[in-house]
Amino acid sequence: MTNDQMTNDQFTNLPATNVPAVEIIVLNWNGREDTLACLDSLMRLEYPSFHVTVVDNGSTDGSPDAVRRAFPQVEVLETGANLGYAGGNNRGLERALARGAPYILLLNNDTTVAPDMLTHLVAAMEADPTVGFAGPTIYYADRPEVIWTAGGAIHWGRGETRMIGLDEPDQGQFGTTPREVDFVSGCAILLRREVPERVGLLDERFFLYYEEVEWCVRARRASFRIVHVPRARVWHRIRPQAQAESPTVHYYMTRNRLLFLALTGAGWGAWISTIVDNIRTLLSWSLRPRWRHKGFQRRAMVRALADACRGRWGFIPSPVASPPRAGGVR
Repeated sequence: MTNDQMTNDQFTNLPATNVPAVEIIVLNWNGREDTLACLDSLMRLEYPSFHVTVVDNGSTDGSPDAVRRAFPQVEVLETGANLGYAGGNNRGLERALARGAPYILLLNNDTTVAPDMLTHLVAAMEADPTVGFAGPTIYYADRPEVIWTAGGAIHWGRGETRMIGLDEPDQGQFGTTPREVDFVSGCAILLRREVPERVGLLDERFFLYYEEVEWCVRARRASFRIVHVPRARVWHRIRPQAQAESPTVHYYMTRNRLLFLALTGAGWGAWISTIVDNIRTLLSWSLRPRWRHKGFQRRAMVRALADACRGRWGFIPSPVASPPRAGGVR
């Protein structure tokens, strides 16, 4: 029998009452079609014991009613407003913790999951009680063999984070067994309930971006391990070019990097490197003719730096052009 068969048989051959329950939280904001497709893939999971809640962040596209019609077994929790990734998921986490499930999966709505994804993630948790967060290999939906992330790394000397395996074709380079990483993407993250019970929920001051990285740092400092599970697979409908051009993304990434450094007690090297990075980018976008079209992004960075200096966190209405999309943004 192969290792894959052993992992699958660990849960799928048992009655649902004998396996750990998982609460799955899918965050949605005006992403009706993405959310319906995501839920369709969740209904194909081989894992026998899970419950799905769609947390709707004040959508105006009819998402809640569409979900109720198509998937009556799915719970819909309406927040009534766009609370961002952190706030929306926190409302779902509060509901999931009250239900008492030992594991909770946060999942972006613009994803498709492999049928055995949850089986592999839970198996990694069950094998090691020190694992607090587990993340799958996440691929591009339009390039299904190309990796978007296989976990994340933090370079504390420069105050930088990066996705491991970014844009690499999957050739088995990350092996088949869970491996420790600094963080896993909030796009798809399984957590042990003891994590929020000990270190708290996501920090809503971030609103969007860096919140799961800071959460993972808190968990590691509380002696939880963070692992990437190579056999667990998810496909993400992400458009890197669109994100790179978005002033809103630049705003939150710039501002929240500074908040991340402050909350984690980063050293002076990280602060100096971050400040130099920002100055270099702003000068390049201001002085080089090839980047003159970056006016909106430049203004977003300036606003982000100013707001960070003022201690303005959380959601900033229309920081440059339009409000951010929370749920399906990573």
